[in-house]
This record gives sequence, structure tokens and C-alpha cells, in this order.
Amino acid sequence: MRDARETALESSYMRYWITVLWALLFVSSFSFAQPKPSNSVRAFRAVNEHRLLSEFVELLSIPNVASDTPNIRKNADCLVAEMQKRGLKPRLLEAADKKVPPVVYGEWMTPGATKTVIFYAHYDGQPTDPADWTGSKPWEPVLRTASLEKGGTIIPFPRAGEKTDPEWRVYARSASDDKAGVFAILPAFDALIAKGIKPTVNIKFFFEGEEEAGSGNLKEILEKNKDLLKADAFIVCDGPVHQSGRKQVVFGVRGDVNVDLTVYGAKRPLHSGHYGNWSPNPAMTLARLLASMKDTAGNITVKGWDDDVEPLGSAELAAIKDAPQVDDDVKRQLAIAFTEGGGKSLLERINQPSLNINGFSSGNVGEFARNVIPTTASAVLDLRLVKGNDVARQIAKLRKHIESQGFYVIDRDPTDAERLRHPFIARFTARAGGYNAQRTKMDLPISMAVVQAVQKSSDMPVVQMPTLGGSLPLSIIADALGQPTITVPIANHDNNQHAENENIRIQNLWDGIEIFASLMTMDFK
Repeated sequence: MRDARETALESSYMRYWITVLWALLFVSSFSFAQPKPSNSVRAFRAVNEHRLLSEFVELLSIPNVASDTPNIRKNADCLVAEMQKRGLKPRLLEAADKKVPPVVYGEWMTPGATKTVIFYAHYDGQPTDPADWTGSKPWEPVLRTASLEKGGTIIPFPRAGEKTDPEWRVYARSASDDKAGVFAILPAFDALIAKGIKPTVNIKFFFEGEEEAGSGNLKEILEKNKDLLKADAFIVCDGPVHQSGRKQVVFGVRGDVNVDLTVYGAKRPLHSGHYGNWSPNPAMTLARLLASMKDTAGNITVKGWDDDVEPLGSAELAAIKDAPQVDDDVKRQLAIAFTEGGGKSLLERINQPSLNINGFSSGNVGEFARNVIPTTASAVLDLRLVKGNDVARQIAKLRKHIESQGFYVIDRDPTDAERLRHPFIARFTARAGGYNAQRTKMDLPISMAVVQAVQKSSDMPVVQMPTLGGSLPLSIIADALGQPTITVPIANHDNNQHAENENIRIQNLWDGIEIFASLMTMDFK
């Protein structure tokens, strides 16, 4: 047997080399990938999940429509308080108009790091009608045992010591889009600090409050704070994971602009018996006009609609080919018998510009239906753009199509003289806040580093997509700051974002924390 002196000497040597090893890791932590933090982060979450859920519910309980200035400010104040607790030096980045929702900014500088990453999410949400929600209200979060479609029932939020089920879902406005993103980013940082895991990059936190309103003032805020926002990349937490359930990294987003369209009939409502089949019905007129914009296969017939689309490269085409093909499963989930586009897949179609009718209104239906010919019919059109399209050009193409259908197009209500002169009149106005598409190359060092980091948090291959179907103001960011932008979604694909009964699956929240902790410790050289 060894004597006590030999054992003590060996122990001394072991402590020495452990100290040396940790010193080397500290100095070179940015140059070499750290051990996978997922297990430590998972352990942190398991111990704290009741507190985390409680904090998430508290944030979801604050109404967050961008135009609701008092409440949007409460959201910003809440995030400032959360950042202060973490020592992240928060501040509000304001536009000149103080009614504009501020960006909530914070930062954490990592000793020895030579790269800086900005982590983005937005805290505002889409407007919603509480009457449309089933069994709950948009800003009164509830917990369900499963999705509504699967018969999920409301249960109390678990108390400390009670088990949570990862398949449970939190129902509330912005539960997925995009307070889930804010939620994932901040606790990911907490977990690293609590477990003594050193980030490999300087971290800047950027939480926008106007994204769902079109980010109309984002450019001003970015340009006013260029020095503060110097970084090597913007990593965005927004949107859903792949429909297969696999995690995904997305290198682009579609641009977006909305158009209001109104057509006219008689100046006052008319009795449908006395004047039907004589006075033009604006609902029918608008229906015919909208129908002219697509053929029976769902292809857009507006001249030149996709003429300026920038073709996908070989890496992007390969990514689409390699991604799980889920069209048949999604069709079954949605109970739709056919899809638009002449047989092209969903992944192919979201890489093309689209034209959608957000809503159509004329007269009344249901219990309020009346036997009248309405005076007007209106629709809101949603134009999604891809790389190569331009907002102004796309709007001009649509306007020209409407003119080609025989309409006198103006940006206001018509005068009596114009009504008498022109049989078909359309008021056509583009809403503020439109922006172009943005796409980052998939072979950049930051692109590959992000994929590798997300892969470390997943047992399944990560799906890589050239473009997300939805839109984010990433072209505004890229133009103002000259930084690559990459999106890492975390929400379940069936989250009902933008609609009633929006929800987030709890396991997606937990996964989001692990994903962003991994991104904060990525090997980005």
C-alpha cells in the first residue's frame, strides 16, 4: 500500500495540473470549443423550471400590441428589470417619437472574446380579438394538457415540487411569437453563469417592440446606435422549428408589405330586391378582381411577379432537397385535399414571392345579415417577397395588374364626378413598414458555427433552410449595420402564431434555453 505522503504528493500534483488546465481553457476558450453545455443547462432548468414558468407567465400577462403605448412600456420596463437583475447594463434605445416602442438593450462582455454576437427577439405581439379565443383570453395565460386540436384541457400551473409535463402547452398572445424568444435567451445566459460555463463571445441583447407593427422605426434606432451595436452577427430567435419537429437554422426571411384595397358600389346601401341585378355589387366586383390574381392551380398571374427573383445557389437547393419532406403529414393535420403551386413542395413555395388575402369585408353575415347591396368591399393583401424582389416594384406590379382589369386606381375615396366617370374604381394604399427579403450565405464561418452549435443541442440532424416562410426586418438590420443575420427558431410549428389560441409547447421552451446556451458558447473563429 502507498503511504500517506505519496498520496498527498499525488493529490498535490493533480490539483496543480487541474489548475493549469482550467487556466489554459480560460485563456483559449474562444479558440477552442468548450464542452457541450446542454447537460448542465438542462440540470439548471430542471431545478428552476417552476420559477421560469412563473416568470414567463408574468411576462405574457402584460398586453403587448405596439400601438398600446402604456402597456408596451410596461413590457419594456419589465425586461429592463430582468436585465438589471442579471447585471446586463440595460438601456432603452428610443426613436425620436417617444410613442414608438423602444428597443431594450443589454450586454455582457466576455474576457478574452474577440467576436461579438447580438441576440434578437421581439416583445410585441399581433392584435387579436379576445372573443375569438377558446376558453381563455389572450393576456390571461392558461396551461393545457395538450393542444386544443388534441382535446387539451385547462389545468392549474404546477406548484413547486409538482411535476411538469413537456407536452403541456401555455396558451397566450405572444406565447410563441415572440416572448418565447425573449424567454429562451435570458435563462440561457442564466444557466451558463450559474453553472460556471464561460461564454465564448461578447453578448449583446436586442429586444424590439415594434416588429409586429412593421418595424417602421427600426432603421432610425439602428442608425442612431451604430457604435453601440457593432457586432459580427445578428442571431434571431423567432419562428417555428421544422414541421418534422427537428430543430432548424434558417439563413433568410421573406420581405413583407400589406396593401389595403377597396372597391365601390352605390353611395348608399340599397334594398337587394328593389335594386338587385341592376346596381353593381362591390363584393362581387372585388371577388372577381381578387380571383384574377391567381389561376385555378394557385399560381400568381400578376405580370412579372417573380421575374426579379434571385435564384437559389447549389448549397441552398441541396438543403431543400435534404430537408424532411412533410407535405403529406401537414395536409392531413390541416385537413386540406390539395395545395397551390402545381405540385411544388412547401419548402419550394416559401422560397417564392406570395400573394395572400388576409381578410375580406363587405356587408354583414350571420345574425347581422341584411337584404342589402353594400356600398363598398375591402380586402387586405399580404405580399411576401424573396431575395431579388423590391417592395416598391412589387407594389407597382400589383397596382398595374389592377389597372389592367379595367379599374381606375387612386389612393383615396373617389369623388362623385369620378364615380360617374369610371365604372370600376379601386382605392389602393400600401401600409407603412414594408421591407425586403434578406438571405445570408450558408457557407460563411458564422453560418457554419451556428449550425454546429445548434447541432450540439440536438440528437437529430439540424434542418438547414435558405428562407423562412415568415418575415422579419432583417434586411433593415443588414442594410443599417452590414452584419449577417441568421434565424434560429424554437416554437412548435402548430403554435397558431398571429391567430387566436396562440400557444407554446413547454418542451420547445426548454429546448430553446439549451439551443441559445449552446449558441453563446459556440466555436466562432
